[in-house]
Order: sequence, then C-alpha cells, then structure tokens
Amino acid sequence: MKNFVQFFLIIVSAMFLFSCNSSNNQPKETNIAQNTNTDAAPQKKNEQKNNEPIKIAAGGDIMMGSPYPNASRMPPNDGKDLLKVVTPIFEKADIAFANLEGPLFDSGNSGKCGASAGITCFAFRMPTRYAAYLKEASFDVLSLANNHAGDFGDMGRETTRKTLDSVGIKHAGSDRNEYAMTFLEVKGKKVAVVAFAHNSIVPNVNELDNAKALVEKAASQADIVMVSFHGGAEGAVNAHVPQRTEIFLGEARGNLPAFARTVIDAGADIVIGHGPHVLRGMEIYKDRLIAYSLGNFETYGWFPLVGATAETLVLEVNLAADGKLIDAKINPFVQRGRGDLTPDPNKSSIRTIKSLSQADFPNTMPKISDDGIITP
Repeated sequence: MKNFVQFFLIIVSAMFLFSCNSSNNQPKETNIAQNTNTDAAPQKKNEQKNNEPIKIAAGGDIMMGSPYPNASRMPPNDGKDLLKVVTPIFEKADIAFANLEGPLFDSGNSGKCGASAGITCFAFRMPTRYAAYLKEASFDVLSLANNHAGDFGDMGRETTRKTLDSVGIKHAGSDRNEYAMTFLEVKGKKVAVVAFAHNSIVPNVNELDNAKALVEKAASQADIVMVSFHGGAEGAVNAHVPQRTEIFLGEARGNLPAFARTVIDAGADIVIGHGPHVLRGMEIYKDRLIAYSLGNFETYGWFPLVGATAETLVLEVNLAADGKLIDAKINPFVQRGRGDLTPDPNKSSIRTIKSLSQADFPNTMPKISDDGIITP
C-alpha cells in the first residue's frame, strides 16, 4: 500500500509540473503577439497584401470663392452646392483627391499683393467652414503644394492643416519637411501621397535629386505611391507640355516630363499634375500614368472661365496591386458662368486631352476612346 501511495504521488507531481510548464509557456506566446508592431515594418511592393485594384478619382484646382478682399466673389448658398454634382464619382473611389488652391482661413489681410502688384497678383482664402463641404464631397486627401496655399502666410497654412485634420481629410505638400507626404490605408495596402510645387516652402518640382529622394522614402514605406505636382506656365496659350523648364512670371515652374519620369523611376505609381489652369496631355511611362494637368476644377468667382479654362474633368484611375495602370476614365465637366460645375454632354475635355496627348506624346500617350476610356 505504501508503495502504491508513493507511486500515486509521483504521477500527480509529474502532472502538476507539466501543467505549470505549459502555463508558463502560454503567456510568452501571448506577449509576442501583443508586442508585434504592425506599423514598424510596412510591406514592400513585392510583398502585396492582396491583389485588389485601387480606384483613384482626381480633380484639379479647387478654390470655392473668397470673402477677401470683399464678398463679391462668394458663391450662392454659401458654396454648399458647388461640389454636389461630382460627389457620386468621388464616393465610389477608394481615394478621392484634388488640389486645394488657397488656404482655409477666416480673417486677416494678405501681404502678398502690394499696390504695384498689378492684375497678375491674386490672394484669396476660403472660409474654414468650407472644409465640411469638401468632406461631404468625399475627398480623402488634398494637395496643399501650390502658389496660393501661402497667400495668408504661415498662419494660413497652419489653420488649413488643422481645419482639414478636424474633418478627417488628409493633406500633403504643405511644407518640404514635416508635411511633404501623407499615408492612407486602402484595401489592406499603404498608399503614400507626396505633393510638389514650384516655391521654396514646399517640395520643389525643380529639385530633381530631392524629389527622387523624397519619393524613394515614400516608396520604402508604402505599397503604392501617388505623386501630385503644381507646375507649368498658365493659361490657354500654355496647354502644351514642353520638354524643358517652363518660366512663367519670372518663376521656374519645372521641366515637368523630366520631373514626372524621375519620380516614377524613384517608385511613384501615378503622377497627377495641375497648375496651368487648363487641361494638358497624358502619357504612359513604365506602365504608369502621367496626367500633366487636370486644369481648373471648381474655381469660383476669380478667374475668367471661357473655352480652355472652363473645361474640366474628374479622372478615375484603376491601379493594379503593383501600381501599374489597368485603365482610367475621363468624366467630362465644364465650369459655366462664374464657376458652376456642370456635366458636359459635348465631352470637350475628352477631345482636348486626346488632341494634346497626340501632339505632345505621340509615342507614349495612352489609348483614349471617344467616351473617355483610357487604356495603356
């Protein structure tokens, strides 16, 4: 009997030790899982999380009226209706993008235009409450890299960033350091947006080495990289894209083909331009789409909107998981009167993009159908 009891105690002790060891191992596995930092090591492009395409919807320059220097250029119904006609397109996109041409700022005077500045100097600001209209239109990210974002100085830039943050719209390009780029999570992928313009405050289209380094940095942290630029000479006489640096009002505004190809070589998957206030052509480079200008988009009250400056569009782009162009679509619109955004049954923007692409990029332009369908 004594031997049996000893044997029984040995078995119980062994089972107890095994149970303790198993319990001691379990928290180690749990701790490993809890301490995993999924943001610390973003996946590279050759390690895609899934193969779903990403749809981007993009417009050009947005300036929804300004109460400065007076309210004569403000839109009816306080601007609430300006973007409603295009909202259904942006709602369907994974990423909705445009260039915000001016600060969201409610007070103060601009030191930009002195008494001798002449008719070529414009300074404007949109009310901060207009950020709600941008959100209602389903914008996800806006470029703040342009020659009007600083019309009311650093305070205007700061207020713009804070106002967009408050409504959940991301932004890129407000300055060349901290706010040069931003990131979005889309269908399990990390998408970087980097924005450039032609002044010294923001990432500059003229500085190709810096542009290359900035995009390489973005590509190392993201699965897809979208580059936006504000560049090129302005007006209907400057609808063509030259293969050289453009000079306008004494400013270097980029050798845009060289810039676009440089950033694609560095890892960009799509390049979207704006700035000339007119549409420009498109080309394909290394299976990536370059749209050299989407023109004015919603620019109320300030600019003459006739002919080329009134033509506009929403560009829908489908990108494969590796960033290559699948297809795209031009949705034609026109700005009527002082800036009423309206669908264009004449599809003039499609013909314009096709014609300019044939003239400027005959060997690299995409195929563009009469209905605005773009294929490589």
